[in-house]
Amino acid sequence: MNLDLTSSADLARALLPELTLTAAALLVLLVAAWRHTGAGDQRIAGWTTVAGLAAAGAAVWWLWWHTARAAGAPSLIAVDDFRFVTDGLFLAAAGLTVLVSFDYLEREGLLVPEYYVLLLFATLGMMLMAGGEDLMVIFLGLELMSVAVYVLAGIDRKSGAAAEAALKYFLLGAFASGFLLYGIALVYGATGTTNLTQIATQVRSLSLERSPMLLLGLALVLVGFGFKVAAVPFHMWAPDVYDGSPTPVTGYMATAVKAAAFAVLFRVLVEAFTGVAAWKPIVWWLAVATMIAGNFIALAQRMVKRMLAYSSIAHAGYVLVAVAVGTWAASAALLVYLFAYTLVTLAAFALLAALGRDGERDVRIDDLAGLGQRRPWLAFALAVCMLSLLGFPGTLGFIGKWYILVAATMVRQTLLAAILVLTSVVSAGYYLPVIMAMYMKPAPEPSDQAHTGARLGRSAAVVVAACVLGLLVLGVRPNRLLDLARSSAVVPPASAATPATGR
Repeated sequence: MNLDLTSSADLARALLPELTLTAAALLVLLVAAWRHTGAGDQRIAGWTTVAGLAAAGAAVWWLWWHTARAAGAPSLIAVDDFRFVTDGLFLAAAGLTVLVSFDYLEREGLLVPEYYVLLLFATLGMMLMAGGEDLMVIFLGLELMSVAVYVLAGIDRKSGAAAEAALKYFLLGAFASGFLLYGIALVYGATGTTNLTQIATQVRSLSLERSPMLLLGLALVLVGFGFKVAAVPFHMWAPDVYDGSPTPVTGYMATAVKAAAFAVLFRVLVEAFTGVAAWKPIVWWLAVATMIAGNFIALAQRMVKRMLAYSSIAHAGYVLVAVAVGTWAASAALLVYLFAYTLVTLAAFALLAALGRDGERDVRIDDLAGLGQRRPWLAFALAVCMLSLLGFPGTLGFIGKWYILVAATMVRQTLLAAILVLTSVVSAGYYLPVIMAMYMKPAPEPSDQAHTGARLGRSAAVVVAACVLGLLVLGVRPNRLLDLARSSAVVPPASAATPATGR
């Protein structure tokens, strides 16, 4: 199905998922304004949100199933499989977050039906980011997402830690947005356009590879995205924000927000700046610094939530390896890894939410002692999550890391691949103690009362079960996922004529 994006009807078809999600957000806003006095009313808003996400997902599937493509001149929005797959990932992450949030919000006494409206608007911003073919559309999507997530981080108005997290995220996020916008302005000054395809054309036709204005603009764009993906040395906000936010929000930020930032970063660099070689060594060093710093700092953490926060920084380094490689295979590996990381991280934070109270900031690794005996299914699910984060064979986390390694070695980036492997070995020093505490340490006295308050709500249990099952099944039989990732990968313009060589 070819869509002429200069036609209003075809443009509306191309934007059908975003328009559907916008309508759903407005509907949930009306529901929240109409009924907001009790937990039952909040659940109505939550289930309406799930229905809206499902409707947007159906719209994405319809475009993907009919092989929608943009015809004619470059437009503001991409119509390709990369956009459809990442949209599906964002919608799935948001839906799972809503299901995890039902019991959590009620347990913590948070009567905030606007929570679901903010989730919808944040997801809408992500979809505009990942599907943007113009830097201004990408920036507007980024700001829509960011403003909603700033509020979500501080949604628990009784918590000082949540207020601190929201303030830090807002201040540093606004600072990063300033860098990004100034970089976009410089890129526009050098090329005369903000469209990604036309930027690549201008760079090639005008020989702008060494233009100081373009290089400075690209550097500022990288700084802006470096903040968003929590790459070292732009990571300082992430541990405090993840630690202070409500746990379902932390899981959403660590998965969907990060996935959106990586998807748009890869698209921008590969589509617009593929002819500029200067960014690859910069991203190479960012990946190395992020992998090393994230893993070694996580080793010193004893609080589970803070350990997972630094772990997310380390995983950002692994994904940056795929970005640094920048090939068709790396694009496919990025999609596989983002899918695996979304499943495992959402499940891990859902389990953490079941084990603690008041934001789960005080849950120590040693507090998990005896969980294997008292709550065997919770312990098993958390053990699978830790092994997948480690990259243990038989889990989807291993497939994701292996695919990134293959993409790196295909272009002779052996040193980068070796650093990824060695830092993954280091991560065993903080993932395995969690499993050891659950299965090899006795429960604290009195043992018959240990972990009595640890329970998953029904909807959260469904989420955890689905994620753990997906990690195990796709860890053994990942063929369908790999095929989808390969068919949806972004093809760099230089190799667009012969994409099969990357396969």
